[in-house]
Amino acid sequence: MRIQLLPDQLISQIAAGEVVERPASALKELLENSLDAGSTDIQVSLVQGGVKQLRVADNGNGIAEEDLALALTRHATSKIASLEDLESVASLGFRGEALASIASVSRTLINSRLAESKHAWRITSDGSDISAIEPAALDAGTVIEVNDLYFNTPARRKFLKTEGTEFGHCEAAFNRVALSRPDVAFMLQHNGRALSRYAIGEPSKRFGEVLGADFAAETISVDESAAGLRLWGVAAKPTFNRHKSDTQYVYVNGRFVRDKLISHAIRQAYQDVLHHDRHPAYVLFIELDPNLVDVNVHPSKTEVRFRDGQAIHRFIFHSLHKALGTPTGVSNASTANQAAFNPFANAAFSNNSPLANSQSANYTPSPYPQYQAQINLNANEPNSFYQTLFGNIGAANTQNNAEISGLQGANYGAAGVTDSDYQTKDNFAQNDFPLGFAVAQIHGVYVLAQNSLGLVVIDMHAAHERIMYEQLKNALDGKDGSKTVAMQPLLIPVSFTADRLEVATVQEALASNDNSLEQLGFDIAILSPSTLAVRAVPTMLQNADAVILAKDVLRDLREFGASRALTERRNELLGTMACHAAVRANRQLTIPEMNALLRDMEATERSGMCNHGRPTWFQVSITDLDKMFMRGK
Repeated sequence: MRIQLLPDQLISQIAAGEVVERPASALKELLENSLDAGSTDIQVSLVQGGVKQLRVADNGNGIAEEDLALALTRHATSKIASLEDLESVASLGFRGEALASIASVSRTLINSRLAESKHAWRITSDGSDISAIEPAALDAGTVIEVNDLYFNTPARRKFLKTEGTEFGHCEAAFNRVALSRPDVAFMLQHNGRALSRYAIGEPSKRFGEVLGADFAAETISVDESAAGLRLWGVAAKPTFNRHKSDTQYVYVNGRFVRDKLISHAIRQAYQDVLHHDRHPAYVLFIELDPNLVDVNVHPSKTEVRFRDGQAIHRFIFHSLHKALGTPTGVSNASTANQAAFNPFANAAFSNNSPLANSQSANYTPSPYPQYQAQINLNANEPNSFYQTLFGNIGAANTQNNAEISGLQGANYGAAGVTDSDYQTKDNFAQNDFPLGFAVAQIHGVYVLAQNSLGLVVIDMHAAHERIMYEQLKNALDGKDGSKTVAMQPLLIPVSFTADRLEVATVQEALASNDNSLEQLGFDIAILSPSTLAVRAVPTMLQNADAVILAKDVLRDLREFGASRALTERRNELLGTMACHAAVRANRQLTIPEMNALLRDMEATERSGMCNHGRPTWFQVSITDLDKMFMRGK
């Protein structure tokens, strides 16, 4: 068969197959055109899931009479004119294909008017047949009706799903656009019934309207800038996780994208606070120079390519990691100086903990301050009491967070927090710590504490595991000046019978230039072909079972390799080590020990979750307790 040119109509229909997969695809393109036209009010009306009719009306700039015919012509656009424009696209649309592709497979009507025009103009198409331009009546803006989608390509129409399914896709596309522009009002109707109305408002308000109040109440605000990059938006706390990735929205320069590099960076930021089979929720906006990102990757325009993907990955990871790492009960007050450019500078999005506002203007002191006086904060405990239980983790935290933890000196009261400070409501309000102070331990598992809001219940093993885990990470990251975990030589080395693979793993580590075992704080020697001896363990884990700990570390190194264990698998390996060292259930703690644990939680990043994704504490307010006991009724 000879090579021949395809008819224009067939070319348009082929393009339509790429651009207009279903009614939702057409709706996305029309909404983006409305936003590019500067609209501040967009109304969408659908009939039969958008298959019978899809109507978008806006109050944008409108289309001039002489440009209406071009609007239905392939590769005709007002948004780019040269290669330089294509390499720095700032608009949502730019290909000049969408309207022509939609018109080629539907009966389309465009009614538009410039603000300065005396009246509107109208043009219609019936597949490949385009009408003459006629005068029409319309306020400033544009109305586009797409009727009988795929009426002239019945084979393609057969692939469409039920009305409910197609409408569901349209609603999802509508919400994605509505989330991106809280400065624009949106309305959605289906079969004559109004379903969604979003007024112009703050981003936080729009997020709550679209994704629900539960999502809005469980988010952390993010706003970081560096080297011409900006990441802002909200990320849900790890406790608000999903079994599907259906609440994940990322926008690059206002364009909704699905990008593997971005998704991987976000997943990495959540990795030690989220269970592996759960998904985080977020609405994040990335802003950068249009020259640094290529949006001309796929006709759907949901894929992008960055000039420096590694830099983008690092920036996203560190920005989100920082936001998720705020210690328990610490508010974002430290970033108050960013309020001028932070779109979330309001009460609903200024904290990442329900305890963060305990000293705010709306703070109400606990009605039961007198019970605090029962805690003997000046208990004369031995110096090494906390260190014996928790290793040197407490000492490390006191050096960096003396003003918070109050663990310096021979007893807890040496930090200046004494019983007398809590004899009145006023003093209790002024000196209250976010997690309060311990009152009891139940079943050797949970610590009960009282703070200004009511009752706090802490899983002591999960909380201590997170503290140990963060300390191990900091040591291995070199935050203490080294790149290795500090060792504690054992007074008497512990020998144990090992299998051949364990012995081989030690041999490989000892023969390498950068001894991976030494970096992790272990000194393990080979005594015989079947015997190993543990001569030193990480200082922070000195009270753990040396043999069990060594076997677990050797297994990870053997299965994943030394280099990978110290990079990709590093956090899982450190999590194993931290779990061994954390205080176990049924260990009875004294009040000073419990308070020391609370202070360390307040000073530790991501302490609201253990590294397996489980919560470490819960707040039960006085209001909740009153409801349980029907007080005031």
